[in-house]
Amino acid sequence: MVRVIDPVIDSESAVIDIEAATVVRGQAELLREVSWRVEADERWVVLGPNGAGKTTLLNLAAARLFPTRGTVRVLGETLGAVDTAELRTRIGLTTVALHDRIPPDEVVLDVVRTAAWGVVGSFREQYHMLDTDRARDLLRQFGVGGLAARRYGTLSEGERKRVQIARALMTDPELLLLDEPAAGLDLGGREDLVRRLSELATDPRSPALVLVTHHVEEIPPGFDRVLLLRQGQVVAHGPIQDVLTSANLSATFDIPLQVTVSEGRFTARAV
Repeated sequence: MVRVIDPVIDSESAVIDIEAATVVRGQAELLREVSWRVEADERWVVLGPNGAGKTTLLNLAAARLFPTRGTVRVLGETLGAVDTAELRTRIGLTTVALHDRIPPDEVVLDVVRTAAWGVVGSFREQYHMLDTDRARDLLRQFGVGGLAARRYGTLSEGERKRVQIARALMTDPELLLLDEPAAGLDLGGREDLVRRLSELATDPRSPALVLVTHHVEEIPPGFDRVLLLRQGQVVAHGPIQDVLTSANLSATFDIPLQVTVSEGRFTARAV
């Protein structure tokens, strides 16, 4: 049963507008009848166990996957009726797949600057000073400004995650999608990233944000809405304080859980 707490949102004003989307691969339904809307000033968390359909949903929102059934509109454009290559230039995205494509010997500054051309791996691109300055500013914003001349392959996991987010912001996107940005980080790295993402979330100049995770401890303060997924279906979605409850999280992960919140940070434990 889908529990919707949000009021009805005008689809023409929504950054993401997904209506009854189903994604089928082979005999498996990765998503089933999912509907979801995101406004420009909202900061969403998509939360669920492994195999819930989180990355599939993110790929729909990133215009990198088409629904088998249903309608997906991103930034006012309907998938299937728009040049997705052009649409993707308006979307910032960080994923494990992106990390795997970045050449390990690429200079960190170029990892970020090449986003201006929509490519991974520098070749013969020519960059304006404005591009270089913006790339350096973004690296500094995420605490890795001193690594601009380093090779990407020499960075720690936490440093790589921050460089990828800087790259995703390089084109000043209207939508920023983050797929498990804290995965693989140690406690210090996670907390540093959570703090920086919280600063991004509370900045009114930031684009609409969607963060995918399966750990409530990774939710930065400032993210105000949550969508819970299980087995390709929506369990609940809406304002985070109303939706991220013990009952809803227990239904999402199919285990009795107790959710607590302190100073904007969530924790969950089995009961």
